[in-house]
Amino acid sequence: MSDLAAARARFVELIAKRERIGSPRLLEALAAVPREDFLAKGPWRIKSGAARSYRLTPDADPIHLYDNVLVAIDARRKLDTGLPSLWAHFIDVLGVGQKDRVVQIGCGLGYFSAVLSKIVGPKGRVHAIECDGRLAARAATYLRAYRNVDVVHGDGCEARGVPADVIIVHAGFSHPHPLWLQSLRPRGRLLVPLTQRDREGAAVKIMRKGRGFEAEAVQQIRIFPGQGRGTTALDDRVADWWQRASALAPLRFRRLEQGLPSDG
Repeated sequence: MSDLAAARARFVELIAKRERIGSPRLLEALAAVPREDFLAKGPWRIKSGAARSYRLTPDADPIHLYDNVLVAIDARRKLDTGLPSLWAHFIDVLGVGQKDRVVQIGCGLGYFSAVLSKIVGPKGRVHAIECDGRLAARAATYLRAYRNVDVVHGDGCEARGVPADVIIVHAGFSHPHPLWLQSLRPRGRLLVPLTQRDREGAAVKIMRKGRGFEAEAVQQIRIFPGQGRGTTALDDRVADWWQRASALAPLRFRRLEQGLPSDG
């Protein structure tokens, strides 16, 4: 086994143990998708999830990427790749499986799109949306070999008529968008980070159940804000309400009014 293959195996083992991953398909996908294929050439600016500053890898050896680290996409904007353990945990919690149709809001450079592609298999589909044109173009290039992935440059909050078993939002918003809820198939699942202007908040899982929805907070999170995320104190209060309410117990509702649940 090469040093790189051994590093990748340790990387998957680390994530599996840390997050208690229950999906063999997810672990197989993490082992199969080369992280370096979805980044510019190194050296890379990396940091742990808790760190505030980056460190530069000593060289361009991909072995440095097989650790639980963020990699800078645009360090000036503090825009990074997703933390592998965090998003592996979310994918596991959502129960993504074979034949699922997955919609990603904010696919970045496409690494997790590729992981999802492997999980859902040839009879599944990944619809990867990215609002940043340059990132979308790079993701489309990196994902060219993944035949069950569509990369779209656009706004994930606009209607596209794509029914989904799973929707994963990779940026912070003050509340779930009604479009995402409407797009969920029966027993469909949505994962959305609901954050305030300081980027802090909670990732909330919402499941379609019968004629309504059930929401619960999954984990605290700090994440880059989504395009169109409100910037007022009211938006912060809405996000805070969601975080508190969904943390106490499963929150059941039928629709949204001004970003908040309603049974009307």
